[in-house]
Amino acid sequence: MIIKACIFDLDGVIVDTAKYHYLAWNRLANELGFEFSIEHNERLKGVSRMTSLDILLEVGGLTYSNAEKVVMAARKNEWYLEYIYKMTPDEILPGVISFLTMLREKGIKISLGSASKNAMLILERVQLQSFFDAVIDGNKALKAKPDPQVFLLAAQELNENPTNCVVFEDAAAGIEAALAAGMKCIGIGSPEILGRADKVVPGFENANIELIKF
Repeated sequence: MIIKACIFDLDGVIVDTAKYHYLAWNRLANELGFEFSIEHNERLKGVSRMTSLDILLEVGGLTYSNAEKVVMAARKNEWYLEYIYKMTPDEILPGVISFLTMLREKGIKISLGSASKNAMLILERVQLQSFFDAVIDGNKALKAKPDPQVFLLAAQELNENPTNCVVFEDAAAGIEAALAAGMKCIGIGSPEILGRADKVVPGFENANIELIKF
C-alpha cells in the first residue's frame, strides 16, 4: 500500500524529552516524601499530564483534591520547562533529520501527534518546526492515548484518509491509539513492549523509504 502521510509522536521518537519529564516528576515525588523510580516512570509513557500525576500519586499512596492536583501539575510543568528551554538541535535522535528530509523529498506529508502541551516549544528549540505540515498536541487533542483522537485530528488536518497514514510511536498506548485510528504503526524501540505494531525498529538510523512500505 502507498503511505501518503507520516505522523510522529514526539517524546522518545523525535527527541528524548522523557528524561526531563522523569526528572520533574521525581522532584515532585521527593517533595511529597517518596521515590518515583524509572520503572514507575514507564507507566507514564504516552499518557496525559493529569493522568501521569494520578499514577504518581497512586505510587506514593497519596490522595489530593482536584484543585491541589492542578497546582502540582503546574509546578511539575514549570520544572520541566526549565529543562526544555535549554534544549538544542543536538538532542534530536539519530537519523531523524535525514528521515524527515527524505519524506519531504518524496512529497509525503508530515505531522506531529503528541500528548505534550509543550510540543511547539520543543520543535522550536530543536529547530524542526519547518518539517511539519501539521502539529497536533495536548492543546488540540483533549483525549489521551490510547484514544485515537490525536492521530485522527492529524489525518484530518493533513486532509488524508487514516488508512493512508502511518504512525511512529515508542509507547504501547500510542500503538493502540494508532491501530484504533485505522492506521499503520511502526514502533520505535523494543519488540517486547511494542509487539502490536506492524513493524518495530530501534530508531531511524539508516532508515529509508522501504520502512513505510506495507
